[in-house]
Amino acid sequence: MTRTSAEKELELPPGTAPAVILVEPQLAENIGMTARAMANFGLSDLRLVNPKNGWPKKGVREAASGATHVLDGAHIFASVEEAVADLHCVFATTARERGQMKRVFAPDEAMADFVGREGQRCGILFGRERVGLTNDEVSLADAIITFPVSPDFPSLNLAQAVLLVGYEWRKASGRARLPFSGEMLSPPATREAMVALFANLEAALDVAGFYPPEKRGGITRNMRDMLHRMALNEQDVRTFQGALRAISRAMKS
Repeated sequence: MTRTSAEKELELPPGTAPAVILVEPQLAENIGMTARAMANFGLSDLRLVNPKNGWPKKGVREAASGATHVLDGAHIFASVEEAVADLHCVFATTARERGQMKRVFAPDEAMADFVGREGQRCGILFGRERVGLTNDEVSLADAIITFPVSPDFPSLNLAQAVLLVGYEWRKASGRARLPFSGEMLSPPATREAMVALFANLEAALDVAGFYPPEKRGGITRNMRDMLHRMALNEQDVRTFQGALRAISRAMKS
C-alpha cells in the first residue's frame, strides 16, 4: 500500500521533531486545535500533563478537524517532570519575564537551536490557558521561548502559540516547501501575437471613435506600453482577442 507524504513524515526518526507538552490544559477546543496546528507542520508528539476534567474530552476530536492521529498518539502524564523525563532539551513558553537567568529565544531562534541538536530529543512546554506555567515549571527548562507580540495585547491562545512554534520548526528543519507555485502555465506571448493584439484593439477603438485624431499616436503608444508592462502570456492574448471579437460582433449587430 502506498503511503502518503503525510504518513511518511510521521515516521521521522525519534527526536527529529520536538514534543509539544501542554500543562494542565482545560478546554477540549484548545487541545483539539493544538493537534490541528501540530499536524499542519508535521509535529505528532503530543504530551498532556494532568488535563483538567480527565481525558479524553468531549469535543476534542471535532476541534482537531481531522488531526485525530495526533490525539490518538497523545501521552498523558501526572507531572511535568514525568512528561520531560526522556528529553535532552526543554524550552518553556512564557509571555512574561520570570526573573530566572535563562536564555530567551524568539520562536525562529529556538527552533533553529532544536534543529542543530542532532540526535537529541527536544520538547516545548506550554502552560495553562489562564495562568501559563509556574516558575517551578519554567525552572525545569533549559531556555525560554517568548513571542514578539504587541505589548498592548500580548495574550496568545494556546493553539496559536503552538502554531507559531510549529511553523518556525518546519522552516528551520528545511521542510517548509510551498504546496504549489505560481508559475505561468502558458508561455509568454510572442511579439507576433502582441502585434496582432495591438492591431485588433486599435481597430476596435477606431470603430468606437475612441481616439481624438490629433492624439491617436500618443495614446496608441501608451496603450501598447501598458500591455507590455502586463507581461501577457499566450493565454492572456487569446482571451483579449476573444473579448475583442465579441465586442466587434455586438457592435455590428
